[in-house]
Amino acid sequence: MTVERAILLVVGAVVLASVLLAVYVNINWLWLTGILGAHLVQASFTGLCPVVMILKKLGLPQKSGFA
Repeated sequence: MTVERAILLVVGAVVLASVLLAVYVNINWLWLTGILGAHLVQASFTGLCPVVMILKKLGLPQKSGFA
């Protein structure tokens, strides 16, 4: 698994978890989905993503783009 694929897995899992929590626990969990979306927009402009830094430190290989 590469960093690029792992970040998709992490983001997808957090979005699904927050939606399920909003449906079954409390609607306020949708704030997590909104914050994650805002962070993705911010990361697209700045290239700064803490999860990517953690995945790199864990030794996951990188590929340029999605192949």
